Amino acid sequence: MKLMSKEDIPAFVQAVIETGCDICAVGYDGYVIGDADLPSAKRNEVQPILRRISRGYGERDHLRREIVLHLRSLGRFVENGAIH
Repeated sequence: MKLMSKEDIPAFVQAVIETGCDICAVGYDGYVIGDADLPSAKRNEVQPILRRISRGYGERDHLRREIVLHLRSLGRFVENGAIH
């Protein structure tokens, strides 16, 4: 399986943002890609695009902390406990 490289993080994040989905760090340990808040028709349109993005960049679990730090540097984060 392909592994995403650290250098791919900005492009990966930008590709997700360009779909219209929110992507943000949660605390310092994780991140979420939010397609659930999209209207149903848009969500159905975006999900295959997100799968292509994911496959294209490859496995990224090993870069979770680096992705989180990048998202935080962009101001795209919520603190733990801030989600209701």
